[in-house]
Amino acid sequence: MRKNNSLKLIVIPVFIFLFLPLFIIIVTSFGEKPTIQFPIEGFTLDWYANVFRVGGFLDSFWLSLRIAILATLLALLVGIPAAYAISRYKFPGRQVLKQFFLSPTIIPGVVVGFSLFQFIVITMQIPLFTGLLLGHFIISLPYIIRVVGSSLEQLDVSLEEASWTLGCTKQETFFKVVLPNISSGIYASFMLAFINSFNNIPVSQFLTGPGLTALPTTLMSYIEYNYNPTVSALSVMLMLLTIGLMVLIEKTLGLASIS
Repeated sequence: MRKNNSLKLIVIPVFIFLFLPLFIIIVTSFGEKPTIQFPIEGFTLDWYANVFRVGGFLDSFWLSLRIAILATLLALLVGIPAAYAISRYKFPGRQVLKQFFLSPTIIPGVVVGFSLFQFIVITMQIPLFTGLLLGHFIISLPYIIRVVGSSLEQLDVSLEEASWTLGCTKQETFFKVVLPNISSGIYASFMLAFINSFNNIPVSQFLTGPGLTALPTTLMSYIEYNYNPTVSALSVMLMLLTIGLMVLIEKTLGLASIS
């Protein structure tokens, strides 16, 4: 009992610290005043309607959503086989390769964004949309490889060996045995990569241009000149979108039934 009480004393303040800012954002999105304030005075939904009236929010939202989904799917296509090769095969430079795939998460985002700008835009002169997609793919790939790699390392190799002895090829074993058993890791890596891509500021800031602006960049530009609850309303809508996406993927993959 003492251990449980001690654990509660630690957990409760942590949860308060994590959820209090979200609670404040939700409350301020309903305030009547044209500035963000807490506690609020009055109640209105006008700021939610204003999200759709402000020019640029919708276009940049759909752009960020497309980029995040495409970049994450590309990262899954490349990252899952790469993670499998790294976790199952021993070859020279294996550890170095692991650290290389982690490097975009270690280097400051501004440095990554500026480097990608120099290479993709200046040197290669790749079109803006393709360059933005490539940049988000690069920053999403480490999350896929690390999380899926951890799931593969916890998967018993004897399951694959049993499948081989029963007549399945390595390709059939990969799709019929390996992937179903690491679906929770794939789900977690997808969510991490998607959220990181959707909310990324440095790479989006450097790789966007006229007529092609990601939502985080548009939001920062709006906050620079406006400090009204429209920002809070948009943040609440993004929270609901993220929660809905998590529930949808969980139901689709059947993760609730995985013990």
